[in-house]
Amino acid sequence: MFEQVIANHPFFMGMGEYNTNLIAEHCINTEFKPGEFIFKSDTPAQQFYIIQHGKVSLEIAGAKTGSVIIQTLREGDVLGWSWLFAPYRWHFDARSVEHTIALFIEGKWLREYCEQDHDLGYILMNRVAQLTIQRLQATRLQLLDLYGKSSERR
Repeated sequence: MFEQVIANHPFFMGMGEYNTNLIAEHCINTEFKPGEFIFKSDTPAQQFYIIQHGKVSLEIAGAKTGSVIIQTLREGDVLGWSWLFAPYRWHFDARSVEHTIALFIEGKWLREYCEQDHDLGYILMNRVAQLTIQRLQATRLQLLDLYGKSSERR
């Protein structure tokens, strides 16, 4: 059912038909209402998503600033990488900005499968590392923006 979606998505390209079909078997469609949290920071991370439709904000919560949006993800974006790295807990909040349809992928299963197939694990680690770098850059820019605003108030 999801074989073509997985096989044609840039994140999974080049992982081979066997692997993409196997990954597709561990996917389900899911939907989120506007304003609904998809996950919250410091809760268990066992899955990730491919956004099919809609928008999702990645947020960090600060005591003085409240929730700050660090990045908005859209159709085709991958949501979530914390399922791959211990302690397997989310680092951000993810909230549906508008009605969102996403492909839910069992990250815990995929992580365990990669323990058996290190070639796939290496490819996956490289791709998730790229996502992590993008999210860290977005966070850095957002923090610079916040710092600049607070400097202007002084």
